[in-house]
Amino acid sequence: MSAAQGAPSGPASPPAPPPLRGASLALGTLALSLATFMNVLDSSIANVSLPAISGDLGVSPNQGVWVITSFAVANAISVPLTGWLTQRIGMVKLFTSSVLLFVIASWLCGLAPSIEMLILFRVIQGAVAGPMIPLSQTLLLQSYPKAKAGMALAVWSMTVLVAPVMGPLMGGWITDNISWPWIFYINVPVGLFAAGLTWSIYRDRESPTKKLPIDVVGLSLLIVWVGALQIMLDKGRELDWFHSNQIIALAIVAAIAFVVFIIWELTEEHPVVDLTLFKDRNFWTGTLSISVGYGLFFGNVVMLPLWLQLYMGYTATAAGWVLAPVGVLAIVCMPFVGKSVATVDPRRLSTVAFVVFALVLWMRSLFNTQADIETILIPTVIQGVGMAFFFVPLVALTLSGLEPHRIPAATGLSNFVRITAGAMGTSIATTLWDSRTAVHHVQLTEQIGNGTGIAAADVFARMHALGLSTEQIAAYTNQLVNQQAAMLGANDVFAGSAVLFLLMIGLVWLARPAKHGGAPADAGAAH
Repeated sequence: MSAAQGAPSGPASPPAPPPLRGASLALGTLALSLATFMNVLDSSIANVSLPAISGDLGVSPNQGVWVITSFAVANAISVPLTGWLTQRIGMVKLFTSSVLLFVIASWLCGLAPSIEMLILFRVIQGAVAGPMIPLSQTLLLQSYPKAKAGMALAVWSMTVLVAPVMGPLMGGWITDNISWPWIFYINVPVGLFAAGLTWSIYRDRESPTKKLPIDVVGLSLLIVWVGALQIMLDKGRELDWFHSNQIIALAIVAAIAFVVFIIWELTEEHPVVDLTLFKDRNFWTGTLSISVGYGLFFGNVVMLPLWLQLYMGYTATAAGWVLAPVGVLAIVCMPFVGKSVATVDPRRLSTVAFVVFALVLWMRSLFNTQADIETILIPTVIQGVGMAFFFVPLVALTLSGLEPHRIPAATGLSNFVRITAGAMGTSIATTLWDSRTAVHHVQLTEQIGNGTGIAAADVFARMHALGLSTEQIAAYTNQLVNQQAAMLGANDVFAGSAVLFLLMIGLVWLARPAKHGGAPADAGAAH
């Protein structure tokens, strides 16, 4: 959101509409929550379906990751435009239109005949989804009395927490029992119902509109550098990184566009992104912490179901069930965190999140190919505690100390960086996994031929005695090596992510102590 959107100008804004009551409040909450649920669900529902999508469309799982990252990048780019679009179109019209366009894009995703078309429709889906989450939170807060703003935020937070939990579970079940296009088709009835209910309740509560200039140059540069960087990260492992002229060209384009973007935004009167916010210590430390943490979290969340399905023999449904319990402790702990953030230093609460995430990833780094479902589930359940302590304290810390008129711009910029980091985290995690798997594959192959030659010869002799041919033994051995190499590669990524989470504790403590009292509510209102 631009600085112009955050700064007061012209005549005073009209008073906010009165809170809703009774059935209108309940139905309004339901409509906004459903739209938010649908949006957040689509950021994770495809995770466990990637192998099925990739196989059906004839591409590798690594290429299939674009189905996730394309949505996230387009969504990140469109978030800063929410404030400008709201003032041009109106909050209720924009939200309702966003939901309806999201429905159409979802329907097209299900009809996509190729990976290229699916990625295109996912880009459209992510772009039109940009205003949905910020506006759902704003409309929800306007629906409740100020004294119950905390309750409104709790309802909204629960929706955001439950959706990523249900995503892999629903995606897995639908993929195994129906077909993967239905992970997108289910948005059609939900979206139409949410849009219709929202319009019937909120159409008389429309926000005022006015014409504002749009930073076309800044927006274009934003699209160029984020797009070039993401394509570079996604295509790098396929094209052997900087041995490819295409990767070098993308890196140069991303770097030049990024530098020009920074210079332009710092000198533009109505910037699409207010970069001067980074002068505030709490803003840049909070934004960096939540973005790096989200990138690490999301990258590992995408990698885990891929490993379970490709190398551990799990179905999409089973992989979804393994990920589902992550929200149990998150939902249990969220009310406590929401109350504590007003009286406890957010840096302390964030430290709890980083320690828990580090512990979870360290436990996963000890997995082996004989890991049973209980071993895999334990860190998943514990991870819910980290999720509860992660978002609310860091948002409160990021926005603490900012003047009220700067909070809209601050929230837009922070969300843009976070969503972009999530998309890049996915690409980086899968790239590192692929790279480390290749290294371990070479090492294991050498060990079979050299260091453990006698043991290997004995095993091969026993296999021959069982009637297996040399070709069958070679194929079986290669399958075992692939499985072990992928496991060891995943362990490396898990362990490295755990170390990074521990290092982030020092980053968050660079912030100044946050002023207590009302930060979460203010943050939500601004969002």
